[in-house]
Amino acid sequence: MGLFFGTDGLRGKVNKDLTQDIAYKIGNALSILKEKPTIIIGADTRISNSYLALSLAGGAMSGGANVIDAGVVPTAGVAFLTRKLKADYGVVISASHNSGEYNGIKVFSGEGYKLSDKEEELIERCFIKNKINDFPNIGTYKQDFNLIKLYRDYLIKTSENSLKGKTIVLDGAFGAAHRIAPEVFRKLGAKVIAANCANNGLKINENCGALYPENLRSKVFRYKADMGFAFDGDADRLIAVDEKGNIIDGDKIICGIAKYLKKLGKLNKNTAVGTSHTNMAIEEELKNCGIDFIRTDIGDKYVLAKLIEKGLSIGGEQSGHVILKDYATTGDGILTAIFVANMIINEKSTLSETLNFELYPQSNKNVIVEDKFRIMNSEELIKAITKYNGELEGKGRLMIRASGTEPKVRVMVESKDKDDNERIATAMVELIKKIDGNS
Repeated sequence: MGLFFGTDGLRGKVNKDLTQDIAYKIGNALSILKEKPTIIIGADTRISNSYLALSLAGGAMSGGANVIDAGVVPTAGVAFLTRKLKADYGVVISASHNSGEYNGIKVFSGEGYKLSDKEEELIERCFIKNKINDFPNIGTYKQDFNLIKLYRDYLIKTSENSLKGKTIVLDGAFGAAHRIAPEVFRKLGAKVIAANCANNGLKINENCGALYPENLRSKVFRYKADMGFAFDGDADRLIAVDEKGNIIDGDKIICGIAKYLKKLGKLNKNTAVGTSHTNMAIEEELKNCGIDFIRTDIGDKYVLAKLIEKGLSIGGEQSGHVILKDYATTGDGILTAIFVANMIINEKSTLSETLNFELYPQSNKNVIVEDKFRIMNSEELIKAITKYNGELEGKGRLMIRASGTEPKVRVMVESKDKDDNERIATAMVELIKKIDGNS
């Protein structure tokens, strides 16, 4: 990671961590790295999106870039359009699952892949420059809000089956999926119950969407639905709820799809990819089914890098980022939801029968801190981690990590003993607060 970019692009509070000047510099950097590039910009529904998109476009045009603003488009849609239209870069203005005061910038290559750490560092190095072309060598800007229809049509074509007869609840988190997800599922024949599916950037991710699946659960019960799907602000995450009200996280979705693909003979090298945070029970379940499992650092771009390196089919994160490598170049919540619905139909089963696995209990806690890097390098913290991992050896694990997108340190304890998990997690939170308070 660079000084500005984290595990999923650049993110922060608008006009505090993420400013108009930074957006301008990123756009200008893209025009330095490629001569007269074509750049597609898409965004979720945040009220700061136009502010940042136009700043980025201004920087890009100053250096001679041609910018196409596609409006409100899910992250995966921008990646798709970048490939489809043979653009040089795709840029997403979104803070994903974060609340409305945050925003972020993610950059995709012309092949539709998120830029690597080294490529993001190259962008940062260009910040010290400022490419200003003289007239008439400045760039152009145009809006084309109909481009999303290309992505919509692609999603519809990925479905093998009609979804007629299925009642599906969709929670759009007031974000980028708010219009396209209900439209796609209705065109596929499903009866759609649309929740939080309005263009309202002030309420994006607020007690809704993938971070609050309990709300989806209540609606699945209320409407006696066959399944429910919840997306986050930019629709690259998916959390599901089955007909019995069980919450299906990314780990369970990856496990279920991997087993299904193996059954069809379509799971490349009989291997799936997760992260260091993936539940231990998933690894055991896959192993029992003859499927190898590879862990990467947390961050879907690291999962994707491993999928590409090994030539594999599926990977993702517990948070709901699922990458179906044979279909897309990045995590796509809507695509994954379509795949899951088709899997249920093809298996003549229900979501609870196909995707509900018993997981190890986890205690997950987040601590807001002043200096996450100083805390992570604290000798006192390192000693505590060693102590508790020794206590958990053979039966569980403790993970402490700095968030790649927020000023937080994340604590995760996993074992079969729920009380032990909570005890250790609470002790670690108190220690982190103590270290932070001594700064």
